[in-house]
Amino acid sequence: MNILIAYGTRPEFLKIKPLIDKMKDVISFKTVFTGQHKDIIDKNYLPDYKLNIIDNSNRLDSVLSSCLNNDDIFKNITHVLIQGDTTSALGIAMSAFNRKIKVIHLEAGLRTYDLENPYPEEGNRQMISRITDIHLCPTKNNKINLEEECVNGDIYVVGNTGLDNLVEYKPKIIYENKILITLHRRENHDIIDKWFEELNHLAENNKDIEFILPLHPNPNVQKFKYILTHVNVIEPLDHKELLNILVKCKFIISDSGGLQEEASFLNKKIIVCRKVTERPESLGLTSFYCKKYNDLKNIFNDVNTNYIVDVSSPFGDGYSSEKIIKILKNYE
Repeated sequence: MNILIAYGTRPEFLKIKPLIDKMKDVISFKTVFTGQHKDIIDKNYLPDYKLNIIDNSNRLDSVLSSCLNNDDIFKNITHVLIQGDTTSALGIAMSAFNRKIKVIHLEAGLRTYDLENPYPEEGNRQMISRITDIHLCPTKNNKINLEEECVNGDIYVVGNTGLDNLVEYKPKIIYENKILITLHRRENHDIIDKWFEELNHLAENNKDIEFILPLHPNPNVQKFKYILTHVNVIEPLDHKELLNILVKCKFIISDSGGLQEEASFLNKKIIVCRKVTERPESLGLTSFYCKKYNDLKNIFNDVNTNYIVDVSSPFGDGYSSEKIIKILKNYE
């Protein structure tokens, strides 16, 4: 077995990083950075290959086409491992499939069954599942989704590798008067000003709490920064800086999928500002829907009066990488 591990975005890197650390000297692999998010390469994890995305009129087309027709990255490769649901993950999976190279899908089986929410991620992961040979699912629900879809390949439940990064943070959990906020998903872009107005009202009326929002660099988000007069708006954070706030905050308001997993592992509640989530396992335990911006105040008040969490995360125990390596060794 000689695996090509592909990543192109910061969340992808964070979820393949613990696996790379454990695979060294155990399973032969190389890495390729697709370049979907620029400037995320860690100097301690320099990729063996780096692709160049040439932007044209449609960004998704540009990412997909740039992941195709790269014969050199597949030399002597027996398996390709892709993570999650990005367009570059789909592109690398398609490129492997076209060369009859087996596909390993990390974080397989997540579904909303709504192609518009999230877009394009839901479509990407459904297409990836049709050509995957080894499905590595975070939860039993994910496995059930794949079985009901009658996909090909072998299906395993291993937990989410993103939680492997958090084991050392577990003993540091406290609850301070801080609320961590992240909002940037494409599905919220058209109403991001409405979300910001609600958040600003909450911050204005709860002056004993610090509302912290690392503002995403997307112009669709940045242009409404002026609304947040009572919110502590800061520059985007690296993952370690974000975790340092996460372990101390009271709870979270976000549209992030990864934060739903991290919050559950670190005993934090999260208000999920989305119409639907592909991570329903934590709903009612640590995750709470806020489908409309004008519902935020009431949901905030409910969570703010009952924010302590003491339940196990449904997304894994922080040791997913070890489980995956044991599985992959059986294919050698």
